[in-house]
Amino acid sequence: MNLKVLLPFQIFAEKSDVSRIVAETKEGSFGILPRRLDCVAALVPGILTYETEADGEVFVAVDEGVLVKTGPDVFVSVRRAMTGVDLGQLRDAVEKEFLTLDAQEESVRSASAKLEAGFLRRFATLRHE
Repeated sequence: MNLKVLLPFQIFAEKSDVSRIVAETKEGSFGILPRRLDCVAALVPGILTYETEADGEVFVAVDEGVLVKTGPDVFVSVRRAMTGVDLGQLRDAVEKEFLTLDAQEESVRSASAKLEAGFLRRFATLRHE
């Protein structure tokens, strides 16, 4: 298989001759082998694992995103990704960086929604006067 990990503004990794891929979704981990049917999966922050003859087993910490398999090509589009040699350190990075940023983004979205609702209320009262 051919694997391409895409970030919003760059290609993070591009590998050929990938023998297997393991990704994490809300329903749990699932594996992809070369003859698997085409599929699409929503990824959660976690560890993406792939294996090649040259590199062996490689671990990539990924943020939420989408995995698409079409024929021999697998595309993984995520917001953030990082590689590391120690699986424990990568798991810590996912928990500290990706999940913490998601919580911060959620609070920013909540504050923006409150500001927007307040603006609309004030605008509506001005319009009725």
